[in-house]
Amino acid sequence: MSVFSSIAAYFKRQRGEVRPENVTYSESVMEAFGVPAASGASVTPLSAMRVAAVFACVQKIAGAIATLPIHVYRTNGDIKERLPRDDLWFKLNEQPSAQYTAASHWEGVSVAQLLRGDGYTWIRRGMNNSIRELMPLPWGSVQPQRQSDGSVRYYVSLPDYGINTWLMPDELLHFPGFGFDGLKSMSVIAYAARAAVGNALAMDEYSGKFFANGAHPSMVLTAAGKMSQDQIDRLQAAFVNKYAGMDNAHRIPLVLTEGLQAKEISLSAEDAQLLEARKFQVIDIARAFGVPPHMIGETSASTSWGSGIESMSRGFVTYTLQPHLVRIEQELNRKLFPRDTGKFVQFDRDALIEGDSKAQAEYNRAALGGPGTGQGWMSVNEIRKGKGLPPVDDGEKLFDPREVQAAPDTSKQDAAVENLAAGLREIKAASEYRADGPPPAKPRGHAGRR
Repeated sequence: MSVFSSIAAYFKRQRGEVRPENVTYSESVMEAFGVPAASGASVTPLSAMRVAAVFACVQKIAGAIATLPIHVYRTNGDIKERLPRDDLWFKLNEQPSAQYTAASHWEGVSVAQLLRGDGYTWIRRGMNNSIRELMPLPWGSVQPQRQSDGSVRYYVSLPDYGINTWLMPDELLHFPGFGFDGLKSMSVIAYAARAAVGNALAMDEYSGKFFANGAHPSMVLTAAGKMSQDQIDRLQAAFVNKYAGMDNAHRIPLVLTEGLQAKEISLSAEDAQLLEARKFQVIDIARAFGVPPHMIGETSASTSWGSGIESMSRGFVTYTLQPHLVRIEQELNRKLFPRDTGKFVQFDRDALIEGDSKAQAEYNRAALGGPGTGQGWMSVNEIRKGKGLPPVDDGEKLFDPREVQAAPDTSKQDAAVENLAAGLREIKAASEYRADGPPPAKPRGHAGRR
């Protein structure tokens, strides 16, 4: 291209005659503009969190994951042994980095998974390859890119820390969500709940305007004679100033003169089924996140998950939390431990029933074993250790029903005792006869003395 052609193309672009081609923007920039839903509302992870149902679903899942302790185990054949608490346990359960607690870290990972599809944590190692810290990374600061040889590298940009660098996959914990394609996962907001969130945002805005106007339907004012445009404008302004808004609602009675009449022309909230539509959006959003509606406050629909805290907790763990927990566990195990060490981490899923004393008692009773429950798989000291209690003597033995001795056969002894009791009754009856008169009637079938 000649110099004059380049200059001409430049001025055309300045005048808007030529659209730029092959221009790409980062996903964080695209996200800032939002993805408009069918309702016209701009749907982004940030705007979606302004919807109460979305906030409740994310908080329920992220909060449950953040409360579960993570234990480090070592396999010995088919037996797993929980290892003592060490520096890695401290980073996973207490403080992964100087600026974060473990609860904040796992909540951030879960929020990124649910709203954007992926969460990232930087494994910062020391000189001896030990893990110095696990640094959570904002979602927008990481850009995974596939290389020409098929491998993946992560570009990390943290201007506040003065960090712009490339990271290899073994230097970064990449927690994917559903639909992972090797680079990124599918966002719940962008795919499953975009329309539902957009509708909820639109209805929230409509409801706000509805109540901001005093929860009054729109009105039409009719006059008997013709009015000029200036009179119409002044009448509209006077009506709005006196009767519109929450401060003026039901405060000043409506007085019309000069033959003016006021009529309602719009429907009420109930007639427009606004409340029913909002309830449906709550259920639709809960469905997208996999959270039962009754766990975020929508109790109008019945649940088939059973009743009680234990049943709901078990169902929530099985159908909602389990996929998230497995993804986190597998990423931690493949990045933190070499394959030949036999070490692995695992969430303690039983911690979710700690708030239900009845469920805990039933679980411990079944774990100890006994008559009616069969073989025990936990000892008394193991249960006490989980509660932070010291061990007791003879508390390491597991219950084995085969060691319980069968009750002896006492039928012959019982018959002898009964015969002795009958003889004593007969002696007593004879003594009463000698003292008081004739003997009592002989019992039928009993051979009397001659």
